Amino acid sequence: MPERQAQAEWNGSLQEGSGSMRLGSGAFEGAYSFKSRFEEGTGTNPEELIAAAHAGCFSMALAAALGRGGYEPRRVQTTAKVHLTRGDEGFSISRIDLMTTADVPGIAADAFQEVADTAKRTCPVSKALAGTEITLDAKLES
Repeated sequence: MPERQAQAEWNGSLQEGSGSMRLGSGAFEGAYSFKSRFEEGTGTNPEELIAAAHAGCFSMALAAALGRGGYEPRRVQTTAKVHLTRGDEGFSISRIDLMTTADVPGIAADAFQEVADTAKRTCPVSKALAGTEITLDAKLES
C-alpha cells in the first residue's frame, strides 16, 4: 500500500504567524493561521482537514460494508464535525460527529444502522482517532 503524506510550514509566532499546508498529491494547498484555527479567520486548519479525511473514509467504508452485505448504495453523503475544545492541558479534539445520509435500495432501516455502526468502528480514520469520542447519525434516504 502506498504511503500518504502532507506538508505544513509555519512562519512566525503562534498568534501573529501564518502557514500553509499542502497535500502530497498536490490536490490541495491552503493557508492557515491562528485566526483560521481558533477563531473565524480565512483559511483552513488541521481540524478541517481531519473532518474531510474522516468524512471521506467513512463514506467509502460504509459503501464497502453495504456492498459486502449485498446492497449497492447509489449515494453516501457524510459530514464530519470536529470539535476543538480548550481544557486545563490545552486544546484537544474532544468529539467528532459523523452525519451521513445514504440512498441504498432494498435495505431495512435496522440493517442499515448496523452496517453504519460497523463502518464507523472499522473505518481506518476512525481507528486512528480512537481516543476521541465519535458519534454517528445515519439516515436512509426515502
